[in-house]
Amino acid sequence: MISINKELVKELSLYKDTPCISVYMPAHQSHPRNLQDILDYKKLLKKVEISLSQLYSLNEIKQHMNPLESLINDKKFWNHTTPGIAIFNGPGIFKVIGLLENVGKMAIVANSFHTKPLRQFLQTMDRYQILGLSLDRIQLFEGNRHSLIEIILPEETPTTLTAVLGKEVTEKHTTVASYGGVGKGSIDMHHGDGGIKDQIDHDTEKFFRFVSKEIFENFSKPTGLPLILAALPEHHSLFHEVSKNPFLLKEGIYKNPEHISTDNLAKMAWKVMEPAYLLKIKDLIEQFGQAKANNLGSDELETTAKAVAMGRVATLLVEAHRIISGKITDNNTGSIEYKPIKHPKINDLLDNIANMAITMGSDVLVIPLHDMPSQTGLAAIFRY
Repeated sequence: MISINKELVKELSLYKDTPCISVYMPAHQSHPRNLQDILDYKKLLKKVEISLSQLYSLNEIKQHMNPLESLINDKKFWNHTTPGIAIFNGPGIFKVIGLLENVGKMAIVANSFHTKPLRQFLQTMDRYQILGLSLDRIQLFEGNRHSLIEIILPEETPTTLTAVLGKEVTEKHTTVASYGGVGKGSIDMHHGDGGIKDQIDHDTEKFFRFVSKEIFENFSKPTGLPLILAALPEHHSLFHEVSKNPFLLKEGIYKNPEHISTDNLAKMAWKVMEPAYLLKIKDLIEQFGQAKANNLGSDELETTAKAVAMGRVATLLVEAHRIISGKITDNNTGSIEYKPIKHPKINDLLDNIANMAITMGSDVLVIPLHDMPSQTGLAAIFRY
């Protein structure tokens, strides 16, 4: 199982061979509830098989189903799942992706992969990460307004001050130093707490610099997500002083996350995130309203699809969890047709339009229904 990232979604979006099989399902992280996951997965595969039977022979169906069926008896896989699973299978490609939340059950066979639920994670504006920081432990979490899950750091990542500084770490008590050389002529002197405190502060600063750099290079930079610091009050000022992470938010959580439940940590994080999120939504709605009034925006599917094909769309807002059966029949003109999604060659029309918008350089954002400025499933702001 692999984690979601922009490059992976782009690879899936640009994949052209057929059939493209997309399977989404929730999963449980404990036994015996995870036994139900295997039964649910089998039911979804049955839907895939029925859909494939409309266009393919029995031998071809078996060939397409083999990679998917190989997971059924994989106990290691089912015992180490994430809250959501996305599986993509096509000629020459097979991807299993772990998701941070339940995305519902879905099985689609089409001429392109159904990637909108993945983009919902990458392109929603309510996603964030939390850095849990103390001198004894580093934790990293990722979440949105609905859920929060801890990210398991690579085993080789040092996660404590002692592990980072090694032999350079200062003892937290007074130390003994020799003055006047070594041997009988030397005089043992005890440094007071002031000197030790300064050195300990220096150690803490070096540790925070290391943590900041590691998190930025390996997590903040690749994802572009806002980073919330969760630490004791006395650590916030120093970490902000030494950190060069542009994604680090000024506001944070002033408690040690080791002593906070995941549910409470999620609530505290959303209190930090919500004002900025609501402001971004407000700005987008105002931009769309102004653009539409000036004939530089549209919420009509046909008009938007044609504008996307021409490269006119600067920003495309797509409603989360909305599926409109249909497909784009001509990528050059943006012509569309509506047909039942159970047909193997028909995908989610909103997904098709969003995929094409990405290839044309548009900013695509997936947002909840109650935040959408339209009722059609999309809203587009044109470049010209």
